[in-house]
Amino acid sequence: MEDNALHDLTSAYALDALDPEDARAYEAHLARCLRCRDELASLTEAASALAYASEAPQPPPELRARILQQARRERSNVVPLRPRWVVPVAAAAAVAACAAVALGIWAASLSHKLDRRDAALAREERVAAILSQPDARTIPFARGTLVVGRNGDAVLIVRSLGRARGGRTYEAWISAGGNHPEPAGLFNGGDVVSVPLEHPVAPGAIVLVTEERAGGVDAPTEKPFLSVQS
Repeated sequence: MEDNALHDLTSAYALDALDPEDARAYEAHLARCLRCRDELASLTEAASALAYASEAPQPPPELRARILQQARRERSNVVPLRPRWVVPVAAAAAVAACAAVALGIWAASLSHKLDRRDAALAREERVAAILSQPDARTIPFARGTLVVGRNGDAVLIVRSLGRARGGRTYEAWISAGGNHPEPAGLFNGGDVVSVPLEHPVAPGAIVLVTEERAGGVDAPTEKPFLSVQS
């Protein structure tokens, strides 16, 4: 393979995407090509920066063992009699693995952020749709307002509510006809909090709020600190 073509294989080599024959040809070329060594070294820096920049959970502990195991396997492929300035194949394999892991973590983090943004946008749109109904009923109470639309869709607006304690969350409930309260949504505190309730609020139903463990519960475990009848 000509040198001009080998120059273009640096990225594929760093990601361990070359077949064995092309990889051997590239490694021989790497021993005498300063340009390719510099490009390969820059991939190391980019992979490290990407890994530290992403906001995501740490990779599992067994991943380190797999990377080291792969590096040990690759030692037999190191270019013979290489000068000290040649990047070892084992290091390149580790760089490729780290780059792949960093890209995976970044993608998962980005997906999570987009999901959260879409969920928040949908929540805001639902609140706006209920509040804009011209025949919606407005029930004020000491800490805020309950707004109930014509089809029972409702928004609970609470003012000046401090954040829940560590490991805890606020949970809304709807109790109708003397039945056990149904969970109707989780939220946290703030100056003004608008909570679109997850179930319709029938006339005469009571909306309650308790503080529960993070993630919510199926039935209240605390005494409600807020109660409003529709």
